[in-house]
Amino acid sequence: MVSKNAISKNTVCLWYDGAALEAATFYAQTFPDSAVGAVHRAPGDYPDGKQGDVLTVEFTVMGIPCIGLNGGPMFKHTEAFSFQVATDDQAETDRLWNAIVGNGGKESECGWCKDKWGLSWQITPRVLTQAFTNPDKQVAKRAFDAMMKMQKIDIATIEAAVRG
Repeated sequence: MVSKNAISKNTVCLWYDGAALEAATFYAQTFPDSAVGAVHRAPGDYPDGKQGDVLTVEFTVMGIPCIGLNGGPMFKHTEAFSFQVATDDQAETDRLWNAIVGNGGKESECGWCKDKWGLSWQITPRVLTQAFTNPDKQVAKRAFDAMMKMQKIDIATIEAAVRG
């Protein structure tokens, strides 16, 4: 049996410019199966902070173990890393998208958005993924073409594209 206090073998480390605790708290309040764990303070001064500042925050995002590192301004998040969130319906899609964008984030294309800390999220309804993997290439293309015109994914439009 593994102890609850055991360190995960693989943890996503996300770099923040002083906002790791704020970000982790937002994720825990927004996404299911998410929580803030231990908050570790710097034992001494460091280039972008002082002794006692929040240095790292352990948290989970939808069951994925993460650590937020307050490393300073030198590294920024890019679209090269994103969380892809599979949603079951339009209400869930809207809730998550609107939470991210409405909390200082930015809309992007094809179901992508960024939170206010620059982290990219793909809010992807399962119906869209199913359409892309449809063995009928015409169905997949219609769904793809519909998605390419969207920012937040509209499930009714994807379903209409699938039907032709």
